[in-house]
Amino acid sequence: MKSKKHSEKIDRDIQTLAELVKIYCDNKHFPKEKKNWNLTKFREIKTLKLCKECSELLDYSAKRTILCPLDPKPSCKKCRIHCYSDRYRAKIREVMKFSGIYLIKHGRFDLIFHYIF
Repeated sequence: MKSKKHSEKIDRDIQTLAELVKIYCDNKHFPKEKKNWNLTKFREIKTLKLCKECSELLDYSAKRTILCPLDPKPSCKKCRIHCYSDRYRAKIREVMKFSGIYLIKHGRFDLIFHYIF
């Protein structure tokens, strides 16, 4: 059973993933039709407007984060088990790279700090 501290870390990780995917989707997929993606299915109440592609990526990423067999869960880049399929792994890297640069340009160092440490 996962500890309360572990659950809070997972929630923060998913919230950060959601922010990064939202930034990417808003900037790269702005002409696409967007629907609500609701974070309540993963513990928090937050609704984002995402395209289908980004919704699927965030669903996949959130599920992988929740189902991580390691306790405590390391950051994915430091993990010895890579549970993402090659397709999703390449896509999440693209999303993180774009969103990281975007955040630096817009002064959002709090989210960048989360992924460095």
